[in-house]
Amino acid sequence: MSLSKWLFEVFPYLCVVAAVVGTWLRFRSRRFSVSSLSSQFLENGKLFWGSVPWHYGILVVLSGHFLLFLFPSYFSWVTSDPRRLQFFEMASLGFGLLSVWGGLVLLFRRMTDRRVKVVTNTMDLVILVLLIFQVSSGVLIAMIYRWGSSWYAASMVPYLRSLVWLQPDSSFVASMPWLVKAHITGAFLIIATVPFSRLVHFLSVPIGYLWRSPQVVIWNRKKA
Repeated sequence: MSLSKWLFEVFPYLCVVAAVVGTWLRFRSRRFSVSSLSSQFLENGKLFWGSVPWHYGILVVLSGHFLLFLFPSYFSWVTSDPRRLQFFEMASLGFGLLSVWGGLVLLFRRMTDRRVKVVTNTMDLVILVLLIFQVSSGVLIAMIYRWGSSWYAASMVPYLRSLVWLQPDSSFVASMPWLVKAHITGAFLIIATVPFSRLVHFLSVPIGYLWRSPQVVIWNRKKA
């Protein structure tokens, strides 16, 4: 088996299996560790300037990837107009740069703040480096290989769908530049690390709040 087939036909499934099994075991054995383990009370200034740009940037970038995967034909039609295509390119690049900035600030905070360093483990740094590499490679791809919203729909979507339908076909990405291949591999590597890092906290979204009974909150404030 060639390296290309192993990386793009076997490795993705290994990462998904590791993520599913690892998350299930963590929920069973260490349920209360499924948290972002916030260190906001230790340091809040740099956290704000890192966390806010990171979350807003990555949310838009991931949403764009997901929507392009679901509706490639629609986006191909939308981006057929050069003005709309340029708008999507500029917006994607802007939010990507916002994510890179946020990730670098969070990494700098983890490595330099004395109190935050005490509660920082190796996996915290590993996952931050992986995330920064992922968004940085995405930004470089957007800058070097232009019009990604067009070729993503033509090449990447068929490849990803072949994985979903359990009929992996690496031929769609075989001719891609090495930077694009590294970006794909990095994405699956991050998926595999989810159960072993703070990233697992995004799976514990409190959806139950939507239908729980209303709660009455009373503020007692002493007069000056």
